[in-house]
Amino acid sequence: MILAILQSRVSSSRLPGKVLKSLLGEPMLARQIERVRRSRTIERLVIATSNDASDDPIERLCDTLEVDCFRGSLDDVLDRFYQAAKVYGATDIVRLTGDCPLIDPAIIDQVVQFYQAGEYDYASNTLEPSFPDGLDIEVFRFECLEQAWREAKLASEREHVTLAIHRHPERYKLGSLKNERDLSALRWTVDEPDDYELVTKLYQALYPVNPEFGFQYLIEYVDAHPELMTYNTGHSRNEGLEKSLLRDENSLERK
Repeated sequence: MILAILQSRVSSSRLPGKVLKSLLGEPMLARQIERVRRSRTIERLVIATSNDASDDPIERLCDTLEVDCFRGSLDDVLDRFYQAAKVYGATDIVRLTGDCPLIDPAIIDQVVQFYQAGEYDYASNTLEPSFPDGLDIEVFRFECLEQAWREAKLASEREHVTLAIHRHPERYKLGSLKNERDLSALRWTVDEPDDYELVTKLYQALYPVNPEFGFQYLIEYVDAHPELMTYNTGHSRNEGLEKSLLRDENSLERK
């Protein structure tokens, strides 16, 4: 079974409560779930949040939306993923993060089909970024997740679920899906206030006209409004990961 696990929590350090911030009258996470549910390849979707009381509102939202919710470790996200995948009997996992309200179900399907056709252990559109930040999709076998869960020791590998997989091309067959046009400079994720402002502007412009607006529709709109291409590009991609790696390095130096 292909299980999509969408990780989400309220306690974001840079923009606290972002997943529940309003986006055209609905929580941002609800808007993302609405889009993910249109995927044709995902067989089941579960929201993986923490068992911390701060994430109780996420579970309540899932109940309202009638979507599965799994609760696990706040900081050991790898364990949270593994336990969720195990409970739901996943053979293959699609990893999504709850700060991507512009995720495109068609691109999810494209990455899943690429993964299947190449018989990869792990495939994504993030190894060699060419899609806008915020359209990130990773797909991998349950056995790879289980191996990472058993062996990963570094804090960064426990926090960033797939790090212990795609760091090892000698062990796993990795697939990298690239977009024809390099759009990696665009930032459609939500980590900072100006990210939220941009996503709000895009939803306000596009959703009332076509609630199912996709990637190409977005690109056409942004191309026609070039000021939106650099609206929030002052932030580095994968900033959270870089901080985790630096903490690991500092921790190892102290030993």
